[in-house]
Amino acid sequence: MTDPVLALTLGDPAGIGPEIVARTLVDAATMQGHHGVAVGDAGALKRGVAASGLKVSVRMVDSFTQPKLDGAIDIFDTGVLGKDLPAWGKVDARAGRAAVTAIEVATKAALDGMVDGIVTGPVNKEAIWEAGCAHLGHTELLGELTRVQNQDTMFVIRTTHVPGHHLRVFFATRHVSLKIAVSQITQERIEKSVRQADKALRVFGNENPRIAVAALNPHGGEGGTFGDEEIKEIAPAVLALQAEGFDVVGPIPADSIFHKGLMGSYDGILSLYHDQGHIPTKTFDFDGTVSVTVGLPILRTSVDHGTAFDIAGTGVARHGTMLSAYLSAVEFSARVPAIRAAYSPETQD
Repeated sequence: MTDPVLALTLGDPAGIGPEIVARTLVDAATMQGHHGVAVGDAGALKRGVAASGLKVSVRMVDSFTQPKLDGAIDIFDTGVLGKDLPAWGKVDARAGRAAVTAIEVATKAALDGMVDGIVTGPVNKEAIWEAGCAHLGHTELLGELTRVQNQDTMFVIRTTHVPGHHLRVFFATRHVSLKIAVSQITQERIEKSVRQADKALRVFGNENPRIAVAALNPHGGEGGTFGDEEIKEIAPAVLALQAEGFDVVGPIPADSIFHKGLMGSYDGILSLYHDQGHIPTKTFDFDGTVSVTVGLPILRTSVDHGTAFDIAGTGVARHGTMLSAYLSAVEFSARVPAIRAAYSPETQD
């Protein structure tokens, strides 16, 4: 096998994306067995290098397979902005257009097999909307570009409690209000989400996944005293899935399920709403929690934080999450054939 090549999108050029991509590529250049190439505007990456105080040159490449050059980091220049860079820390439609173009270019490279996967920097939703993108964010845009509709988020957390144990967290609902999320917790949705989580765990290398479904209400509802979603929707879904042969348990109270998962009791946890999964994982390891989009016919990992406009351009942005996302993509690159086979548009339900 040849060394994996990964495309790293800069994200919004007015945010911290160019800085954390630059720092990640500098670190990656000291390692063997893989090669990262930035995708975006060369001027934005150069500005990120300068803001970060890095002593490295930026080399524009026209191919993702050009050999590494000592003392340089590479970028496939999309040329959207040229020398007219947007101000740091401001919502700008031009920055949104640059961010979307980088995603489009990197995704096409992955679909065409020119790179083994993409690692995406943070985008600003207002900026991409002002640029004319109608999607809620990265995940939905990637679904359109790859012609699939069943993409999901999988968090990967490398636990320190059990050697070699990687906990994965999935989400039954995502970017909706808490009120709407609660209304969406149905037996049908839980069953579909567990099936998708089981498939993703297998595609990414877990042959016998154990999955736990979180409860919605305090103490799991206390027999209906604190809410009856566990009784009416969640437990019936789990029982139906068990009857089909899935190794799944639940509902497990949310105040204990993540601890049990970190201790190795489960391989995957189904979180019922956005913050139920985000808060514990980011509290446990903010820099090490990596977002993987499953359901796409390409490998995509991402930071799980925003553009941090308040510190953009100051050089203080930490790149730990971006580096973790990059190294996870290196690790998962061996699963690319399985990802393509499982999630091609032709195999979608």
